[in-house]
Amino acid sequence: MASLNPIRIHAREIGFARIAAGVLTIGVLGFAYVVGGENDGFNPFNYFGYFTNLTSLSTSALLILTGLRTLSGSPIPMWLNASRAVATTCMLIVAVVYNVLVPGTGSAPPWVSAWLHLAFPAAVFLDWLLIGDRSPLPWRRVWLVIPYPLLWLAVVLIRGATDGWVPYGFLLPERGAASIGLHIIGLLGAFLASGALVWSASRGSGLGRGEILWRDGTTHTGGPVATGPRDGRDPASHVPDERAPEAAGH
Repeated sequence: MASLNPIRIHAREIGFARIAAGVLTIGVLGFAYVVGGENDGFNPFNYFGYFTNLTSLSTSALLILTGLRTLSGSPIPMWLNASRAVATTCMLIVAVVYNVLVPGTGSAPPWVSAWLHLAFPAAVFLDWLLIGDRSPLPWRRVWLVIPYPLLWLAVVLIRGATDGWVPYGFLLPERGAASIGLHIIGLLGAFLASGALVWSASRGSGLGRGEILWRDGTTHTGGPVATGPRDGRDPASHVPDERAPEAAGH
């Protein structure tokens, strides 16, 4: 049997890497919660009121689910594909806002902050960018990046108005409605810009599209993953490439 092209990636390796990243991040969140709770009290509503913590937790769950489906060879449904896109968009915002606007702030240990605000967002984005087992996303769905942060903003603003707790200073009620409103508009604009980048990346071939070695030994583009065609048709109508192993590069 001919040796594999160096670009080709085993689906098993991808699946394990995704699961490992998700489990590790959940472990980091748990560690930071325990350490912070010993000093400030254990309050999960406050801890997960921070956008970074809540988004890292939900993204980790999506990564683990995606990794499990990758390992089993099960098709990745469109809802999971879209959810990963939204999560990737949010993790980009986490990285940019923290590292550009408020670097070094927060009470978490420096290594925890580095993982949650730099390493994990980078891993999530690179997974989306480089591993081509995701379908091209229709531009008419880019609005999907808005409901999650909008719901988060609504919850924290209600909390700020009722019990005075907000995760970030720019959301303090005493800042005034105009200031808070401008910040919210700016944030939502940033989410749309980040979403446009993620949506655009979904159209790239990545290293994995057509080069992922599945359990059955094939490397065809369709694989066990529900990867849509590149002509705008409904991904459900896509017929996997059934070329012989010789034509696929074996």
